[in-house]
Amino acid sequence: MQAEINHSQKESKMKTVLSFVVALLLVSTPVAFGQSKIDGKVINKSKVNKSANLAIGKGAEANMGSVKIKGSNVKGTVLNKSKVNKSANLAIGKGATANMGSTTLDGSKVKGKVINKSKVNKSANLAIGEGATANMGSITAKDSKIKGTVVNKSKVNKSANLAIGKGATANMGSVTLDGSKVKGKVINKSKVNKSANLAIGEGATANMGSITAKDSKIKGKVINKSKVNKSANLAIGKGATANMGSVTLDNAKVKGTIVNKAKVNKSANLAIGEDSEANMGSVVVE
Repeated sequence: MQAEINHSQKESKMKTVLSFVVALLLVSTPVAFGQSKIDGKVINKSKVNKSANLAIGKGAEANMGSVKIKGSNVKGTVLNKSKVNKSANLAIGKGATANMGSTTLDGSKVKGKVINKSKVNKSANLAIGEGATANMGSITAKDSKIKGTVVNKSKVNKSANLAIGKGATANMGSVTLDGSKVKGKVINKSKVNKSANLAIGEGATANMGSITAKDSKIKGKVINKSKVNKSANLAIGKGATANMGSVTLDNAKVKGTIVNKAKVNKSANLAIGEDSEANMGSVVVE
């Protein structure tokens, strides 16, 4: 009889542990697609609370409350309405990437709308390693083609986003285009409150409430209406760049209108290092 009771208790404990692990995996799992064709809607409404997501190793990637689409064709709407509260997302390793409450497109084609309405509260997103990238409440598109509207309405409150390493990049409440083509509108209406965005390393870049486009082609409108309040954006390292409430175009072609109506209040934007650059509430075309 005693043996049966002990066996029953062990079985119960095992089920409890298994349930906890499954729940944690479900809570931290983003919506991710690779080399897929999607005709319709991609919607992420995940809620992550008091959780931790960790990836360690070369090329490590940690996604929390995010949507990632790589090498895919999407015809319709991509929508991220995730909510992340009191949580931590961490990626450690060369080329590490940490995404929290973000939408990421890599080598993809989207015909329709890409909307990020994520809410990040009292959380931390961290990427450590050479070429590390940390995205919080942001939209990033690399080597992608978008025909329609890109809208970022993320809200970041009392949170920290950090990228450490040579060539590190930290994006908070921003829209970043790299080698992409957009035909339509690129709109950033993110709100960043009492938060910190930090990039440390040679060639480090820290973007907060900004739109940055590198080697990209945009036909239409680029509008930045982000609001940054009581926050800090910092880039440290040789050739470091810090952008806050700015629109920055680097070797990009824009046929249309560029509008910057960003509002920055009681905040600090700082770049430290040889040939470093700090832009606040600016439009920079190079």
